[in-house]
Amino acid sequence: MNREEIIERGEIVYRKPTLMNDQHMHYCPGCSHGVVHKLVVEVIEEMGLAEKSIGVCPVGCAVFLYNYLDIDVQEAAHGRAPAVATAIKRLWPDRLVFTYQGDGDLACIGTAETIHALNRGESITVIFINNAIYGMTGGQMAPTTLEGMKTSTCPYGRTPELHGFPLHITEIAATLQGTAYVTRQSVHTVAAIRKAKKAIRHAFENSMQGKGSNLVEIVSTCSSGWKMSPVKANQWMEEHMFAYYPLGDLKDVDQSVFHADK
Repeated sequence: MNREEIIERGEIVYRKPTLMNDQHMHYCPGCSHGVVHKLVVEVIEEMGLAEKSIGVCPVGCAVFLYNYLDIDVQEAAHGRAPAVATAIKRLWPDRLVFTYQGDGDLACIGTAETIHALNRGESITVIFINNAIYGMTGGQMAPTTLEGMKTSTCPYGRTPELHGFPLHITEIAATLQGTAYVTRQSVHTVAAIRKAKKAIRHAFENSMQGKGSNLVEIVSTCSSGWKMSPVKANQWMEEHMFAYYPLGDLKDVDQSVFHADK
């Protein structure tokens, strides 16, 4: 059966989101950004919010979101996306406002903005791509870099005595009174992608209903920064990252879920 016959019979199993444009993505092979981009616009389309969505992206690989998605996007200074998102949501409370940030940006340079925006219960969603490294600027150690993990600024591996411990920013977020939904997901398999999409949808719905602030962490790979093939990077993530950053909901006020002790 050819493509035309399948379409005529109404058996389409996948259609590219209309809000994802035809720009060629520049992300490295195996990068999670493209998958998460697709999930974000799929949810926006399904919620009918194409004209009311505003993304906020700071410095890093995350900044290129605006290049591939046909929604309004505001750039922010490094780490300041939650502060900018707060202003936008307060000015236009009927808009879906979300940030899209990496771990160096969110959990290091922007720690104060992240914590306080979430604690205030701003009706925004923070999408947090955690690949445990500064991916764009040279592969430096990030707050989320694992113990023993090698980067350009800790070539012999991260040691707590010298560099401190990896930061569980999502667990911290779950303890804040202003957060409604805090979850950690990944997009390394089809099943994981479905769960991540469901999590993003739940967070966006909370934002629009004014239930509080929401944080969706996506544990990801950085093939270039880790100096691995995409396949090896996925395997390494499953073997090492998930042990330190376990997947699942940490807090959900709708379900009375709270697991900040993970």
